[in-house]
Amino acid sequence: MNYQETLDWLFSQLPMYQREGKAAYKANLDNTLYLDRYFHHPHRQFRTVHVAGTNGKGSVSHMLASILQEAGYKTGLYTSPHLKDFRERIKINGEMIDEQYVIDFVEDNKAVFAELHPSFFEMTVAMAFKYFADRQVDIAVIEVGLGGRLDSTNIIRPLVSVITNISFDHMALLGDTLEKIAGEKAGIIKEGVPAVAGIRDKEYDFVFEKKAAEIHAPLSFASDKWQIEAEGDGVYNARRTSGWEFPHLSCELKGGYQVKNIPTVLEAILPLREQGVHITDEQVRTGIAHVIQNTGLFGRWQTLCTRPLTVCDTGHNIDGLSEIVKQLGKCRYERLHFVLGMVNDKDIDHILCILPKDAVYYFTKASIPRALDEHVLAEKAHAAGLEGKCYPTVAEAYAAARKNATEEDMIYIGGSTFIVAEVL
Repeated sequence: MNYQETLDWLFSQLPMYQREGKAAYKANLDNTLYLDRYFHHPHRQFRTVHVAGTNGKGSVSHMLASILQEAGYKTGLYTSPHLKDFRERIKINGEMIDEQYVIDFVEDNKAVFAELHPSFFEMTVAMAFKYFADRQVDIAVIEVGLGGRLDSTNIIRPLVSVITNISFDHMALLGDTLEKIAGEKAGIIKEGVPAVAGIRDKEYDFVFEKKAAEIHAPLSFASDKWQIEAEGDGVYNARRTSGWEFPHLSCELKGGYQVKNIPTVLEAILPLREQGVHITDEQVRTGIAHVIQNTGLFGRWQTLCTRPLTVCDTGHNIDGLSEIVKQLGKCRYERLHFVLGMVNDKDIDHILCILPKDAVYYFTKASIPRALDEHVLAEKAHAAGLEGKCYPTVAEAYAAARKNATEEDMIYIGGSTFIVAEVL
């Protein structure tokens, strides 16, 4: 098989959450543990950092990987989902996994996959861990796919466990309260392993504190330790209570929500240093400043065009889109054109209520089975006071927005990671 044929086999043979939703979710680690034994426990051959959370875990993972690269470490990075190419999920020092490795991995192990029938995610985690071991990385940043406790990545024993924040998302799988969702995320906290939580919140912080206390894991909340303020577009002043500070800290990732992610990254550096990972302040600064350049991250308040200003972002739940709405409120434009698509397992009605009422909407759907029909989305949006027309594909919706927008207008594209993926 060539690379495309290999992907076609993977996408057609293995249950895939981003395509099928809940039906593809495995609520245990049985397959993951089987594959780990089958491949002789590859994750034990390198050090790891584990990152969970509802929003921000992708940004935090990429910033930490970029810092480790700047510090001279051969750094693996496992994230999901991908936007354009499957290989975005598995990188070493910003370089995607080799196509030939993907082909050989599937070809050599097709028999065990046919017998075990793992999910797409379970197989991908096994591939990532084996690739990192085969290529002898020094350390790998591993982003949780969904939840934490039962996520396939949760077989590692990291140097530090990082949880960015908690909000409502994937409630059918993780629970219908912040406390229940936090309980699933807290599942990545390991006995004796330092843990960093991004934001203290009285609705769920006690869940982390209880779990950490039970298993003697040192826990710190970045929001307790750091004061941070935005100085300008992508420039921040950050200061820790101990006096450790980063004035004029530049972040290549734009979007005001990075004000929440940067303290989490900075706080995670401390337990890494304490365990012998040599990172200087200058490497921290350079890693955050060059995160896109070093890791190839896409889709975080990404500017596609300047006239009209055209931005896309992968924020897709109520907290993520609340941050987007705040950011849009700071932009200057004559009229906002909003290309919007969503998947059918989100809290759609609540999300629609927070979106700008004065925008022109282009309702569409991504080309995946989980995508919400654009006419259903439009009906719900109209009930929430949003006006616009329906388009059967993302390409048609984006083309219509570009046709209608003047150079002084703004186009925003989002609502779902998969809408952004198709635009990119």
